[in-house]
Amino acid sequence: MKALLGDYPVTKHFKANAKGLEFADVKLPQQAFKRVVRDLEFELAELAIVTYLLAKAHGKPYRLLPAVLTARFQHPFLVGLSGRKLDFKKLGRIGQRSYSVTTATWVRGILADDHGVDLSGIQWVTFEEPHVAEFRDPANVERAPAGKDMTAMLLAGELDAAIMGEAPKDERMRPLIADPAAAAAAWRKRTGASIQINHMVTVKNTISKQEEKRIYELLVESRKAAGNPEMNPFGIEENRRNLEAAIDCVYRQKMIPRRFTVEELFQ
Repeated sequence: MKALLGDYPVTKHFKANAKGLEFADVKLPQQAFKRVVRDLEFELAELAIVTYLLAKAHGKPYRLLPAVLTARFQHPFLVGLSGRKLDFKKLGRIGQRSYSVTTATWVRGILADDHGVDLSGIQWVTFEEPHVAEFRDPANVERAPAGKDMTAMLLAGELDAAIMGEAPKDERMRPLIADPAAAAAAWRKRTGASIQINHMVTVKNTISKQEEKRIYELLVESRKAAGNPEMNPFGIEENRRNLEAAIDCVYRQKMIPRRFTVEELFQ
């Protein structure tokens, strides 16, 4: 059985003890997400939550397991130039790796819900195509010219801001949300969700419920061996509000045709 799973504290025990799984030799799981949702290559696969929801909307044969592998609050990853004051509602061009990546989707939701930004009024600049081939970027998305680098474009003033994969280390750049921790706490209070999900575990629909149960029980053991970290909640009820917040964020950006129920994701 082919599997795609990253190396995290919560997966260490699982990968060491799983029988009959052939793990892909991939440095970063996201580098193989296209192989999951386009080639349907893996029976067990880690997927970003937005990639999964888009795959679900386009009929890809995977169902979710209630195991969060990575999560974080995305507030530090909207980046601008140091020393430059910006009105969020006057941002013109924002770079992002791809429109449908999970970090970018969460950040756009933060801009819309917490800062009143009209997302349709922004020119979004992307550097990669979506993982799900059937997904179409909105009309206000443009692809950066080949060879262009997002950080270089931001520093050159070709972008007003950028959604990065990590907080900037270059002193010429800074997070645009002044107090990301306070903003994250306010988001939690407003939404009732405990985390912003990044990656979860999925299995192909050809996997039996009995085999799924065996896989999930080993994942639970693996999380326990890692000390049951708070940012890796397991279980449907433990993640219900987290998943509802993700579904709502994606739906309100018109990336999926309807709000899925939480139960549908596991069917």
